[in-house]
Amino acid sequence: MKYAHIIGWGHYLPKQILTNDEIASEVDTNHEWIFTRTGISSRRIADKSETAATLAFEAAARALTRANIHPSEVDLIIVATSTPEYIFPSTASQVQSYLGAENAGAFDLSAACSGFVYALDMATQAIGTGSVRNAIVIGAEVMSRVLDWKDRGTCILFGDGAGAVVLQGSSIPGGVLASTMHADGSGGNLLSLPAVYHNPIPALGEEFLSQNGTTKNTIDMQGRQVFRFASRVVPESIMEVAEKANWNLDEIDLVVPHQANVRIIESVSKKIGIPMSKFFMNVNHAGNTSAASIPIALCEAVDAGRLRPNDNVVFVGFGGGLTWSAAAVNWLVLPSEKQPRFLDHEWRRMRYVFARQRAKLRQWSRQIGARLAGSPTPDASLKDGKNKK
Repeated sequence: MKYAHIIGWGHYLPKQILTNDEIASEVDTNHEWIFTRTGISSRRIADKSETAATLAFEAAARALTRANIHPSEVDLIIVATSTPEYIFPSTASQVQSYLGAENAGAFDLSAACSGFVYALDMATQAIGTGSVRNAIVIGAEVMSRVLDWKDRGTCILFGDGAGAVVLQGSSIPGGVLASTMHADGSGGNLLSLPAVYHNPIPALGEEFLSQNGTTKNTIDMQGRQVFRFASRVVPESIMEVAEKANWNLDEIDLVVPHQANVRIIESVSKKIGIPMSKFFMNVNHAGNTSAASIPIALCEAVDAGRLRPNDNVVFVGFGGGLTWSAAAVNWLVLPSEKQPRFLDHEWRRMRYVFARQRAKLRQWSRQIGARLAGSPTPDASLKDGKNKK
């Protein structure tokens, strides 16, 4: 049996910081109102040049550096996102090109804020069957692009960012030991984001139309119902995945939850009997980054010294769909088979520059080749809408 171990991790947050006071200058709210209800003081906002793909690349590159893995050794890239730049090509395919991971398959996964744990399970299963050895799992979001900045119920919550882990198969027991995934599509109306190509959206009702009758392609959330949903399913998920991993609850050393709202996690802590000190939270400065929140928080937990070898950690996500999921991980970081070389970080940076230039050369060569080759079916040409005789 192959065990899927996390051997690398990395995250990236945009430089621009948006504080509660800055939001209050545009919306009828204030810092105290936001902080007491959510635990959020600030969040990061992507600039115009940043997309889910560029954020995902930055996180993945850092994770590969930590794992000391060459991009050519990556077999699979999965990006969990609700805010892709394109419906297709997938964000994962863009990341594959940016990294120069020429041997990797790539696809996106949509499960909203539960997406990272869903993707982690997919990669773990692939490793377990032996179809891949090295996989990158990424959560990346630019939530600021899909917010109604006049809607106080949503614009105060979300931020942008990306986090990634590198999974590697091993015969050494440990790593991702168990996972659980659930969905309830009947609750899809409680937290939703219309697709940009639906215009108009009569099936979803008038609430998805702006005042001028155009499509409202922004997040719609029924906050109180989502709160009740999360407060119920999160403790259930933790208990379920702990049972699958054969852990007692007191054997859990750390819980890294989806960073939606401090009050939700406080409710979960009371219900399940796990002290708040065992929940790692970074929502104060990162906000809710949807599918990116768990891997970003994981990276910050490692940096803060909250995870030690052989610790038992639970990731738990919940969000639109409705979806919820959890994973039980024995944190046993395996030693790298390769030792970093002199100036390795600088070389890695240059390698990614070369990968992007190579991708551009391939695009140009395809365009030139297409022009030289002409139509593949010259006898089937049309003129003025009629068959040419």
